[in-house]
Amino acid sequence: MALHPRIRKWLLSEDADPSVRDRVRRDLLDRPLDNPEVVRDREQIGRKGWAARILRLQHRQGQWDTEGTSAADLYRPKYVATNWRLLVLSDLGVRGKHPRVAKAVKLFLRRFGGPSGGLGGRSSEVCFTGNAVRMLTRFGHERDPNVQRSTDWLVRHQKSDGGWHCFRSSTGTLDCWEALSAFAALPVSLRSASVDRSIERGADFYLDRGLLREGRTPYAPWMRFHFPVHYYYDLLVGLDVLTALGYGDDPRMRSALDKLIGKRNRDGTWNLDALHPDSEDPAYQVRGPFYPHGLEVPGRPSRWITTTALTVLRRAGRDA
Repeated sequence: MALHPRIRKWLLSEDADPSVRDRVRRDLLDRPLDNPEVVRDREQIGRKGWAARILRLQHRQGQWDTEGTSAADLYRPKYVATNWRLLVLSDLGVRGKHPRVAKAVKLFLRRFGGPSGGLGGRSSEVCFTGNAVRMLTRFGHERDPNVQRSTDWLVRHQKSDGGWHCFRSSTGTLDCWEALSAFAALPVSLRSASVDRSIERGADFYLDRGLLREGRTPYAPWMRFHFPVHYYYDLLVGLDVLTALGYGDDPRMRSALDKLIGKRNRDGTWNLDALHPDSEDPAYQVRGPFYPHGLEVPGRPSRWITTTALTVLRRAGRDA
């Protein structure tokens, strides 16, 4: 898939975030890691732009904002506490060896590891644990026992229909995509036979439902593209995960890919539709206060969403 010169110029302009430029060069233009422009972009991630602004908000002890006075609570408030900041930084391509990230990850592993924690322990649940595996793997901790234990936990808690659910349920839900996303982040060489089987069953769960069909009526927020992702689902989230796992050419993807192309603007871009799309639904209940964290302006063309959409189409062999 050829990248239109106008879109390429927009995505690679100097005012674009280095995280976007890095993704474009590597995922859309096939530039190797030793390419001088890729090296420059990756060196700037964490020094300039979105990731740098997040890192500047970090407290000296290594955490970000916490609810109340306890620094041990790395999860609340949403979406500005340590858990959420680390998720976004991993999405943006900050390296795990960055001193600030390494310090925060050490706190995270200490807080959520062990038999009673959420990394494969008694407090595990699919949304948190899946996100943690994806984040820690991207930071280079894929061989950490906590990650391996969490991965095994995700496999064991897959439903009989192939899906997952963050709450008590005998069936899966499209809203619970984090386990597949965690598996997609794992290097192929580290995926066990049980993980491979889990991926196949999970992919079928999504593909058989066209990535959108659940319930009697369509759920409008799933057509609102958003970032940061956190634990919210939308069509682009599903497409990104499934194509990353190699299912881009599956015939059951066609309708979802057509819908993605249908949301493209006339100028070839895609919009950021919402920061947290489910929270815009009056029926959706959020427990406790939350603080939306946005990197771009909703309702306007988004470099991040456009890059993700183009990456999806490229993996699927579709011409945008």
